[in-house]
Amino acid sequence: MQTREMALLMRDGLLLPQGRVEVRVVDPGHLRMVADVFKGKYALAFATMRSSGNPPCYPTATQCDIIDFNQLEDGSLSLVLEGRQRISVLSAVQAKDKLWIARTLPCRNWQQEPIKGEFELISAALEQFYLVNPDLFELYSDVYLKDAAWVSQRWLEVLPMYNQDKLVLVNQPDCHKTMDFVLQLIKSHVD
Repeated sequence: MQTREMALLMRDGLLLPQGRVEVRVVDPGHLRMVADVFKGKYALAFATMRSSGNPPCYPTATQCDIIDFNQLEDGSLSLVLEGRQRISVLSAVQAKDKLWIARTLPCRNWQQEPIKGEFELISAALEQFYLVNPDLFELYSDVYLKDAAWVSQRWLEVLPMYNQDKLVLVNQPDCHKTMDFVLQLIKSHVD
């Protein structure tokens, strides 16, 4: 596998393959980064911030695409990002304008698999979550509630957990531990 340079967009959140998130870009450096991505100079990676380290993000990140953007009234830019490929951040350097460029290596995405048996509950609960949170639901043109990997990744993006705990689940070889975790969490609140 070959390494690749990517511009790092770091936030206190998680974006995984096939997930979508809306972010606001304000400062000139980030606006230049968006322009460089559109020009094809760099691919874009969404990384979860951490309080210490160099770079100040976790080594697991997601290559993403900008699928929509709007200029807001205050002059900032609203971007809708869609996760494509899990990556590992091997190293990063900070440019003069404080932006980070990372050397990355692709990682294996979780494979699609059908949700079966009692795990259908996590899919139904996610559907309910989206009904209560229409701003998140509106980001998606299609939802894949019968795909265990898709449902598990969406739960990891929205659950109120510490990022380091989410990344323990993200770094598993498949979605099974996440499905078990979410199912137990839902059951504990039903009983």
